Amino acid sequence: MPIAATGELITEAAARRGAVAAFNVITLEHAEAIVEGAEAARAPVILQISENAVKYHGGRLRPLARAAHETARAAAVPVALHLDHVHSPELLHQAAECGFSSAMFDAARLPYAENLAATRAAAVWAHGEGLRLEAELGQVGGKNGEPPLDAHAPGARTDPDEALAFVTATGVDALAVAVGTSHAMTSRDARIDHDLLARLRGAVPVPLVLHGSSGASDEELARAVAGGIAKVNIGTALNIAMTGAIRERLARDERGVDPRPYLTQGRDAMARTVTRLMGVLSSAAVKPV
Repeated sequence: MPIAATGELITEAAARRGAVAAFNVITLEHAEAIVEGAEAARAPVILQISENAVKYHGGRLRPLARAAHETARAAAVPVALHLDHVHSPELLHQAAECGFSSAMFDAARLPYAENLAATRAAAVWAHGEGLRLEAELGQVGGKNGEPPLDAHAPGARTDPDEALAFVTATGVDALAVAVGTSHAMTSRDARIDHDLLARLRGAVPVPLVLHGSSGASDEELARAVAGGIAKVNIGTALNIAMTGAIRERLARDERGVDPRPYLTQGRDAMARTVTRLMGVLSSAAVKPV
């Protein structure tokens, strides 16, 4: 199947008042599991590779991108490729040649004026290459080992008026908003500010994206999708599933040295997690929560 375009998947999801799931790819096993899980759910999906994953692979984007591309091309459901949480313009500029149809340029750590200028330049470049660009306003927190922001910390939440001005000035195609989740959460007790999400949905004319979604319960995720989130980023939930399955396998086979049995178990656990979470998101598209 031809590689899908991120923008098309988001547009289709938004049209049915749903959301498309975007799962983080760190290894080939992640990509295979995500596609297997999406096929079981019979739903489109986005494979996304972050700058941190690229750093893990020695700073080389192309090998992992090629693996994701070939896995996506062999899928029985539409699969798009997205380059996520890019800080480096140099890495961003590799997106088109490596087969991505979209990227997320993350300058949210910068003061507002600098974030706006850097993001506007990134959007101009991306649109010139035929790519959609996602940005972030407010700080979701929890990246690179940093602690999540307190709910009342300055910048910890996205302001609707500021978000409208930011999107208008930068020309971005999607906006990641800070509404109560945090990256790298291993518990599922994040509380989403649904009132703020409603105000953001009413103010911002582009699709909204939820980062740090692994920290939200099924109920919170479904309610966020019903409230206007069109793309849901998920990473840590897969790592929890993979690591738990591998630990279980190694505990039962302490003398084993072949990685394939435990990687298979880890991959299968991730695939089941993908299918289950995609079911949560699809159920929100057909009935309000």
